[in-house]
Amino acid sequence: MKKILSLVIALISISSFAQTENLVDLPIVQEKYTAHNKGKFYVYWGGNRDNYAKSDIHFTGNNYDFTLYDVTAQDRPKGWHIDYVNPTRMTIPQTNLRIGYFINDHYNISIGYDHMKYIMDNNVRAKYSGYYPQEGEISNVPGNTFGENATANEITLTPEFLTFEHTDGLNYVNTEINRFDDISHLLGLPNTDKFQINLTEGIGGGFLFPRTNAKVFNKVRYDEFNVAGYGISAKAGLNFTFFKYFFIQTEIKGGYINMNNIRTSYDKSDKAEQEIWFLQKIITVGGIFKL
Repeated sequence: MKKILSLVIALISISSFAQTENLVDLPIVQEKYTAHNKGKFYVYWGGNRDNYAKSDIHFTGNNYDFTLYDVTAQDRPKGWHIDYVNPTRMTIPQTNLRIGYFINDHYNISIGYDHMKYIMDNNVRAKYSGYYPQEGEISNVPGNTFGENATANEITLTPEFLTFEHTDGLNYVNTEINRFDDISHLLGLPNTDKFQINLTEGIGGGFLFPRTNAKVFNKVRYDEFNVAGYGISAKAGLNFTFFKYFFIQTEIKGGYINMNNIRTSYDKSDKAEQEIWFLQKIITVGGIFKL
């Protein structure tokens, strides 16, 4: 019996030693930095191009109340300009700034500032309804009609009749929740710590804080910041991450803006209301890191 017991103990000892030896010999595999996102922060900065659907704009004041229908507008890009990296002029071009935090590997929450520009087209015909001051009521010059060539339901949008721009910013301050998925394996990329491609999509909402450049009926030009309304949006994009920490991100973002409190002069009775559907094409550069 003692011999059998001694043999069992010897076998157990040999097995334990072999297992320990095998564990020591196993190579230590270090997990890639890009394997997980939870707890990471990111920040990016870039530029945008904008498109706007036709919109109706309602103007009211002490002696006018009229609506323009199907108004067209453009953005005002600066192209590849030094202002994008000049600290004293970075807010002048059409820009996007965002900072976010990953709550898990696939979802992040963020707050951002989309600085778009909206310029109503002048010297075009537009449908209208309502009333506005006629000859001489603004400038006290008999026969003045602002050059709008009004008919029963159509006018020309001359600069003398109306200048309407959100050029110092159709500023959309918003929060987003975004999903983030690594698709590098689908493309056969071997080392995501060197180069990684991610698919991202999200939804967001926030408020509009435009600095509207408006001049109605040759009144004094108004150009001040004002909380004017709210917006909602959705987006999709691609993220290209280099060497774990740096990335380029491209996005397509579409949304709806409702502004019912647009100031158009220093007289608080002068205001406008407008709904806009917009589309942004965005390219940004940024970094992702853990604190």
